[in-house]
Amino acid sequence: MKRRHFLATSAAALLAVTFAGPAFADAMADAKAVVDKYASKVETWDGPTSGPKAAEGKTVVVVAADMKNGGILGVVNGIEEAAAAIGWTVTVVDGAGSIEGRTASFGQALTLKPGGIIIAGFDAIEQRPAMEEAKKAGIPMVAWHAAPAVGPVDDVGVFANVTTDAMEVSKSAADYAFVDAGGKPGVVIFTDSTYAIAIAKADKMKEEIEALGGTVLEYVDTPIAETSQRMPQLTTTLLQKYGDQWTHSLAINDIYFDFMGPSLAAAGIAGDGAPKSVAAGDGSESAYQRIRAKQYQSVTVAEPLNLQGWQLVDELNRAFSGEAWSGYVSPLHVVTADNVEFDGGPKNTFDPDNGYRDEYKKIWGK
Repeated sequence: MKRRHFLATSAAALLAVTFAGPAFADAMADAKAVVDKYASKVETWDGPTSGPKAAEGKTVVVVAADMKNGGILGVVNGIEEAAAAIGWTVTVVDGAGSIEGRTASFGQALTLKPGGIIIAGFDAIEQRPAMEEAKKAGIPMVAWHAAPAVGPVDDVGVFANVTTDAMEVSKSAADYAFVDAGGKPGVVIFTDSTYAIAIAKADKMKEEIEALGGTVLEYVDTPIAETSQRMPQLTTTLLQKYGDQWTHSLAINDIYFDFMGPSLAAAGIAGDGAPKSVAAGDGSESAYQRIRAKQYQSVTVAEPLNLQGWQLVDELNRAFSGEAWSGYVSPLHVVTADNVEFDGGPKNTFDPDNGYRDEYKKIWGK
């Protein structure tokens, strides 16, 4: 009886392996295809080719969540570059990484009575009272990363929210970890529940890793604004807890990895050793430097921050003219040590060689 049970169990296990083999191969091939797709060069303009001519002499205030954040800084630089091209005046107010700071900055923006407002890097819902005041005053608003989805956020008066496809960003980060770990990743995910988009991205990474058959060791909710204080000790604690099981770190942006390196080095881990750091956004300058040097970051899934700054200006120009938003979803890019030197890489940014500046200037008649 026992022997028959043993044989039946062995047969079942063999059958499971037989069927799991092709399924695993398919999962690996699918994940690799996603990574390869987004790691390729971005050379063709796929954005708008028509739209309103430039509204003249506009004043715009950018309300930035935290100018210490490399993603926000990159977008603001793009906004300023595009504003100079279109002929607008831009003022930037910095929320300095806190809800209170952003509330004060939004109040300052309203006091300036601008022609338009650009929100950079925080949830629209967080500042609903101020946004409703702007909406009531007839001030057009566009935003970067103010909601998980691309396009209008009608309930708070955002004409267009500009972002890459956040779920594709998260999926490609998780897929990279799966492929790089040979199909057996053990990941720690870092996010910040202050932001709806951060939770949506982290949840997508968790879902993708688990769907592929990997392991999520821990899902860590820690504030972006406090990474410099929290990440060194948190890294040490997680290393002690998980050891070699921890193959990859997945974070919703690069800033978490700005402060992990010293703790990893102190533990005797090489710059290109495990756990490897993979960021689902934004492609900061420091991330590029770490990837190029192979020092405690393997990948960033970069957004075209400068291009997105230009898109924000274009969307605001459409709002001024009473036209619909462009419908454009900007491209993402999986940046590794193998491709870090193209599409803006020498400048430590994802800046696609697709001629977007000239395309926007043609639309504006500039």
